Amino acid sequence: MKVLMVLTSHAQLGDTGNKTGFWLEEFTAPYYAFRDAGAEVTLASPKGGQPPVDPNSEADEALTDSTRRFSKDAAAKSAMSSTKKLADVTMDAFDAVFFPGGHGPLWDLVENTDVLRLLEAAGRDGKVVGAVCHGPAVFRDAETPSGDYFVNRRKVTGFSNSEEESAQLTQVVPFLVEDMLKSCGAAYSCGPDWSPHIVVDGNLITGQNPSSSEGAAKAVLQALEEAGTAG
Repeated sequence: MKVLMVLTSHAQLGDTGNKTGFWLEEFTAPYYAFRDAGAEVTLASPKGGQPPVDPNSEADEALTDSTRRFSKDAAAKSAMSSTKKLADVTMDAFDAVFFPGGHGPLWDLVENTDVLRLLEAAGRDGKVVGAVCHGPAVFRDAETPSGDYFVNRRKVTGFSNSEEESAQLTQVVPFLVEDMLKSCGAAYSCGPDWSPHIVVDGNLITGQNPSSSEGAAKAVLQALEEAGTAG
């Protein structure tokens, strides 16, 4: 199994003067789920190199078993510091693509032509696509080969409006993930705030929030197994 994980390169939280980036748990939990299942994982970002970590995701209350494992994993930290440039990767080399969240993707992955290229190829070739929390923001401008929205009539989830309100960032973010997915014709659902909620629609897997990260990754692995990729 070969999995591409796409991380943000955006570090500024709108006009607040605060930092953002990717949410650490939303990377580490899927990363180790994939690696422990024997998958080969490649990391990429728009600018390449070290992507920015949301500092709030490194606070004590946000740490998890997977983030602590990552902090002691020299090989994984080396891979993180040298992500490939998105422009240099193609879906031909991968069985699945996975988009961790954090607020950064709302700014630099949404209209990114390389992200759209990867999603178009994944849709065309039936590859598995996963995204968690704010990661589903990448679907806003993505289309199928027939010209429909990538998530039109698909069951999905993503960071909910109420969770964004709880984070007090509703007026900061460029758009709300829940509202965007609905506007693209998706059949959006969510669970209670901050609780695991994973939605599987064929080869499209989405998770609602950080606590959904590992479950979403395991659903990606299940989809790969059903497609005959695993084993």
